[in-house]
Amino acid sequence: MIYDALVIIALLMLATSVAMLLGVTNQTVGKDPLYTASMVLVWFLYLAWCWHSGGMTLGMRAWRVCIRDESENLPGLGSCAVRFLVSFLSFAVLGLGFFWSLFEDERKTWHDKASRTRLLRL
Repeated sequence: MIYDALVIIALLMLATSVAMLLGVTNQTVGKDPLYTASMVLVWFLYLAWCWHSGGMTLGMRAWRVCIRDESENLPGLGSCAVRFLVSFLSFAVLGLGFFWSLFEDERKTWHDKASRTRLLRL
């Protein structure tokens, strides 16, 4: 997740630069709903594109893991959206949704279960 965070931060900086070129100034994530939504959308588009088109992000490539759905196919955009949204919940409760995989037979996180996806080692 740290590798992907670096890519996402760079993308958010790029998106902010574009917004500034278009005349958007003095916007703050968390205070300005439209600006916040646009930054979350950039974040989601990166992850969804990676998961849907190749099954892995840059960080996942480094660790040789990929995402597949229950039929071993690449996840659809709906599954990507559910995975993205539920991962916030997984993190928001002190990471319990992530740690859940340590005690679960199939090693699935909350967002894996909700989106009907799973991580596979290559």
